[in-house]
Amino acid sequence: MTVIPAVLPPVPRQKVWSRNLPASAAFRWLAGGWRDLATQPGPSLFYGLLVFVVSAAIVTGLFAFGLDYILFPAFAGFMVVGPLLAIGLYEKSRRLAAGEPVSLARMIFVKPASNGQVLFTGVLLCLLMLQWMRAAVIIYALFFGLRPFPGLDHIAPMLFTTSLGWAMLVVGSVVGALFAGFSFAISAVSIPMLLNERVDALTAMGSSVAYVWNNLPAMLTWGIIVLALFLLSLATGLVGLIVAFPVLGHGTWHAYRAIRPSPEERS
Repeated sequence: MTVIPAVLPPVPRQKVWSRNLPASAAFRWLAGGWRDLATQPGPSLFYGLLVFVVSAAIVTGLFAFGLDYILFPAFAGFMVVGPLLAIGLYEKSRRLAAGEPVSLARMIFVKPASNGQVLFTGVLLCLLMLQWMRAAVIIYALFFGLRPFPGLDHIAPMLFTTSLGWAMLVVGSVVGALFAGFSFAISAVSIPMLLNERVDALTAMGSSVAYVWNNLPAMLTWGIIVLALFLLSLATGLVGLIVAFPVLGHGTWHAYRAIRPSPEERS
């Protein structure tokens, strides 16, 4: 009888997720994003202009078709798909770091290293955005029933002068924070990773969650910066997106390069 020796299962390599980054690292990423914008600014600003035009057209369409009740969820959903829309800005930052030529055409017609995995990730992010918007509508219906949306002119008094409105704000904020935290965790690093590396979408999103969790001070600070600049853009009637979106897109690339170990460290 042949004796088969016992074989221990292979021990998985330990991933080095933590980069020991301080919270101040987020400001270095922001400064790096500004430098990339200032280097050949034309393509980046035009990219930001395209994002502004599309966003303004969507907002105008919501009002035109009487769908203003999903305006705020739509703004929140923009934060979900924003990392995907910025893939051309990541490409410019990658090319600048590699000393390759930069042009608007190369930023728009990007060829990711992971090919169709970026599209698959985009579909997942869009589905998450739709779920977020649907959750917002359901929360409104749970508190106010089938009452028609009163319009933007009357929504603030209804929310801030009634106990029911305050309750909805609390519940909506908690649910929104859960959606925001999850979407930020899966997309903070995954899209630049899919652009730069041959990796599948689920691995990229899982790695993104691990990097965010293990580098929480820097990533939370970066998330606050992203939110602050987005709110500032809203205060300017979305015009601020022309500059803020490229800065954040380029900054996200620098965050990825700072937080993602080199191939030697991962081997």
